[in-house]
Amino acid sequence: MPFDSVAGHHRVLALLARAMSRDTLPPALLLAGPEGVGKRRTAVAIAETLNCLEVRTTGDLEIDACGECSSCRRIGRGVHPDVVILEPGDNGTIKIDEIRDVIDRANYRPFEGRRRAVIVDEADTMMPAAQNALLKTLEEPRPGTVFVLVSSAPDALLPTVQSRCPRLRFGRMPASDVAGVLMRDHEYGEAEARAAAADADGSVGRALASQSVDLMGARDAARLLLEHVAQVSDPTCRLGSVKNLIGNKRKGTPAVEREQLAVCLRVLASLLRDLGLLASGADAGSVSNADLQPGLDQLARAFDSERIIRAFAAVDRALRALDRNASPKVVADWLVLQL
Repeated sequence: MPFDSVAGHHRVLALLARAMSRDTLPPALLLAGPEGVGKRRTAVAIAETLNCLEVRTTGDLEIDACGECSSCRRIGRGVHPDVVILEPGDNGTIKIDEIRDVIDRANYRPFEGRRRAVIVDEADTMMPAAQNALLKTLEEPRPGTVFVLVSSAPDALLPTVQSRCPRLRFGRMPASDVAGVLMRDHEYGEAEARAAAADADGSVGRALASQSVDLMGARDAARLLLEHVAQVSDPTCRLGSVKNLIGNKRKGTPAVEREQLAVCLRVLASLLRDLGLLASGADAGSVSNADLQPGLDQLARAFDSERIIRAFAAVDRALRALDRNASPKVVADWLVLQL
């Protein structure tokens, strides 16, 4: 799991590689950002690069793990003696005894690697006593040991812990990167990956968690709706296209119907974003739904920038109405009249 296996976050990865290449990596780091964007994968890549037997240069990265030597393979499998990964237990927390055990191990030199790496995943789940127990180690770091805290809620950590860990911020991933990871690592087809990425809000984790939702159907529905409203201005005819969003005989509880419509609306927002990019002459590589580009190119002629802005605002208002338990049918009827 070298750095070049991490999608996106090029600035952060280059910064880490440069620090390791020049032996200036801080003894404690906090990787902070949304869930499912590659923070834990980056933490493991740090551990691999610190202990790789065949380090290399990759692209603009000054140093990177090979991902193939015995050390890298064991770290990737979670069985290297000098790499410890702590994560919440069944009760959803990391307790003081687990932290004390790690601190004990950190008092000794690495068993076989160059550096010991302690990765605390979901570090914000550490109990306050556990954070306080770790504090002294962060204040007086042991030679040869690096602590990497990973968190999607870093402000839940004690201020004293935060102040001793330089924070690296991870942003949401572009939809194209999310789709790429889904195809590379999770055996998604391109259309399926693009549909999942459109609703993922920049998170691979969220894309994988939404497997129970008909994402391809939602994207098709959103595309058909845009094609219909681009050609039809009559309100009565437009209302007939609501079936593209909610179906004529959709089965399920109101909550399920509301969630499926919400997915359609989020995908609709992704398509509108692409239309805005195409209409402005932006690089086609930035389009999230690249596999639909021929149809989007045609749609872009019917959606000028002012209309796209109005449509975005309408979608956002519709999503807020669903959050307040508004009727999916009423929300869909209102939306198609605004597009």
